[in-house]
Amino acid sequence: MQEFNEHTPIDQAEPLPFPFNQRAYCKYEPIEKRIEAVRVLIVDDLLRDERDISDVARAEWGRRVESNLKREREIAALALGNIRNNVARLVRRPETEIAHFSEIAEASDRFRPDAIVLSGTLRDFDYYNPEMLEGFGRFIRQTKIPVLGICGGHQLVGLGFGARVLTLDNREQHENRTGRPYEYQYRFIRIIEAEDPIFAGIDSRDSGIWQDYTIEACILRVWQNHGLQLDRVPEGFKLIATAYFCRNQMMVKRSDGQLIYTVQYHLEKSFEDWDQRRATRWQHPNDSRDGRVIFENFLLQSLRHKQ
Repeated sequence: MQEFNEHTPIDQAEPLPFPFNQRAYCKYEPIEKRIEAVRVLIVDDLLRDERDISDVARAEWGRRVESNLKREREIAALALGNIRNNVARLVRRPETEIAHFSEIAEASDRFRPDAIVLSGTLRDFDYYNPEMLEGFGRFIRQTKIPVLGICGGHQLVGLGFGARVLTLDNREQHENRTGRPYEYQYRFIRIIEAEDPIFAGIDSRDSGIWQDYTIEACILRVWQNHGLQLDRVPEGFKLIATAYFCRNQMMVKRSDGQLIYTVQYHLEKSFEDWDQRRATRWQHPNDSRDGRVIFENFLLQSLRHKQ
């Protein structure tokens, strides 16, 4: 057997047998900022105050309204910070602005972004003020600004185009608040439209950067954290990535002058750093390279769409 130690180059070490050859990490890859400048409107899709909640939320939360809204704001700060950090790490001269989804039309007119990124959510959508959901639906159906919807943002877009949001066991949201199944932690999903430009650079066989990726398998490794799903792909959209447990993992709309990508997973966690001294359940020791590549491709496509 070949002898080697910690100083032996990886490509000279004898490969380990299955299952020990299944790497659970990304090799080091220098990240160059290929985008000179972009203006990104980051949209906060979480609840802010009592104006944002429905009668259902008031009835079910009771005295817990204030504490639940406080939790919404805590999660919003983490989610929006992650998205802004992605833009900053990928763009030389980024310009970003944050607006609540109830104000997305006004913010878009004022800021005139090259792209819009919708954050995730925390609560069920029947907890949201129906008027806010209707207002967002009107905006998303007509905007020509490129949009990326993440997790709850993906579901909001689906709602705006007539889809329903169900639990992962296909029940109505109110029917299964506490016992529903979840997708959580890193999961593998399958690309079914490999030629879509959002997947450019995912195949890294030549560089050997990612773990045993083959274009024949077309597999993405992404961070999941959700208990809801869209019941179908809305009219005008195309499904481009799927999985066994939750079928609609990625979809795109390229008609009517629109460019809308949505992802069920959290690609924005690509740059979240692991701090072992202050580790929380929102921090993860593995980067999602695939999520970072897809985020960058969306920004590049947004600039081309504008041109």
